[in-house]
Amino acid sequence: LAQHARALLARGCDSVTLCGTTGEGYGLSLDERKAMYGAVAEALPADTRIQVGIVASAIDDAVAQSTAALEAGAAGLLMAPPFYLKGMDDDGLYNWFNRVFERIGASLRGVIMYHIPGQTAVALSPELITRLRKAWPGVITGIKDSSGDWSTAERYLAAHGDISVLIGDERLLPRAMAKGAEGSICGLANIAPELLTPVIHSGDDGHTVIELTNLVVSNPIIPTVKVLVGHLAGDTGFDAVRPPLTDLTADQKSTLVEAFDAIMAVA
Repeated sequence: LAQHARALLARGCDSVTLCGTTGEGYGLSLDERKAMYGAVAEALPADTRIQVGIVASAIDDAVAQSTAALEAGAAGLLMAPPFYLKGMDDDGLYNWFNRVFERIGASLRGVIMYHIPGQTAVALSPELITRLRKAWPGVITGIKDSSGDWSTAERYLAAHGDISVLIGDERLLPRAMAKGAEGSICGLANIAPELLTPVIHSGDDGHTVIELTNLVVSNPIIPTVKVLVGHLAGDTGFDAVRPPLTDLTADQKSTLVEAFDAIMAVA
């Protein structure tokens, strides 16, 4: 992981996000998270901007994950909502986040709200984020929208364009950048940061990014990204996934890699 993060920074990434969705943050224990922070801190430059994904339903667990990350020097948190109960209203979610923020205390900083309803089945409305920003001035510095829904991205940009709006679905990134988004935290950055950089910084139309993303999402996403990371690194150890995910079959891997190489050959 540490070697991978260092390589991505060298290839153009502006920051590193640990314990996110592609990084299987859902299944990492607190001890594993702490070991990860130590390995990355040792391998990366001291000024590297690191965000850490927080995935928990219990308030105490969210606080413990957050405190460990911030004490290890993280610039901020990528904070998903509690995911077990469905159909929660804004009042309930506000109370949950507010309690977590209170418990973290003075070290709280750099919170990016993580909207990923495909995984959590919990929506973060622009109005909820407005309430939290008013209650916690300066704490919430961004929103990551992984809904894949353009109208949702537009609402975030309209209501919260003064902070960082980051796009999780790379296919929306060119359009979002033209409307004021700041960039992306995404799975594709693990395999093709060189293609994302011109979309984010130079207004590229992202046609190859869109083609690659369509390839990735036509397969189980997390195993697919990990296989391609391993393919590029020459290290099949990256292929392994944590249950309940399952590995791609040998035929799936060979078909995937062949399609990926064909796209990159003409990129």
